[in-house]
Amino acid sequence: MSARQKSRWKQVLKRWAIYPLLGGLHLFSWMPMRWISALAKGLGWLLFWIPNPMRKVAQANLRAVYPTLSSRQQRQRLKSVLQHNAQSILELGPMWYWPQSKLVGVIREVHGQDYLQQAYARGKGVLLLGPHIGNWELAGIYAAIHYPTTIMYRPPNLPGLDPVMRHARTRFGSSLVATDLRGLRQLIQALHANQVSALLPDQDAGKNGVHAPFMGIPARTMTLVSKLLQKTEAECLMLIAVRHPQGGFVVHLLPTDRAALASPDSVEAACALNQAVEHCIALAPGQYLWTYRRFRGLPVGTKSVY
Repeated sequence: MSARQKSRWKQVLKRWAIYPLLGGLHLFSWMPMRWISALAKGLGWLLFWIPNPMRKVAQANLRAVYPTLSSRQQRQRLKSVLQHNAQSILELGPMWYWPQSKLVGVIREVHGQDYLQQAYARGKGVLLLGPHIGNWELAGIYAAIHYPTTIMYRPPNLPGLDPVMRHARTRFGSSLVATDLRGLRQLIQALHANQVSALLPDQDAGKNGVHAPFMGIPARTMTLVSKLLQKTEAECLMLIAVRHPQGGFVVHLLPTDRAALASPDSVEAACALNQAVEHCIALAPGQYLWTYRRFRGLPVGTKSVY
């Protein structure tokens, strides 16, 4: 098969893959959370025992960032990570299709709400940083329900999924902006207009980032947060929604060291950003997205985690 034919078949598969995916999302949106949790535990158990890329990446990450854990503790953490990762995927149905009343009903507790209220009352805008822990979709929904919110997002690899995702994430009044120069300008405008802006701060920044320690390992870290804080007077908070052992979610709003995050020294700012993410991870280590290859592009001479 020629390269052109392979490319054409790939596009065809992408076009048709959207239908079973959307069908699955609708199916899970009809289920109560306890059913989804039970299914996710079963799926996570399978991912733990059957060799697969997710398990391989998570195992490598956990060994690198928690070197002092015993073999038994590593296995327990790995199983927890895979189960929570499966749960994040299955929970997309409720997150994208449930009405506001049902979504608010799964939030058991909110810690640090005063931080957000006080920051917003200053009238200078609030930048919320939501790492990949627990259910970051619900974290964004929480912000959108309570405040005028602008969220930076990256379009999915499946083009047919983009309008569905956009509708799901904007149905409570939030605005979405792309991860490009135009999106950056819109985010700054939103902060100047005293809106709440949100972004995911813990993705591999590629060549646009700087290396800074993350869980003890140099990771390519974004400089976007420091640039936004330098160009505005916005406050900055961490926002996560983690799963409660007895069901439902707990929302945490955590203060940050704004001065360090806004440092003109990009490495110093990146170090502060990673430390803020680490504080979030400490609240629920098994719920972090350790299946993501966070430690790509290590400095020359550094042994690869993978």
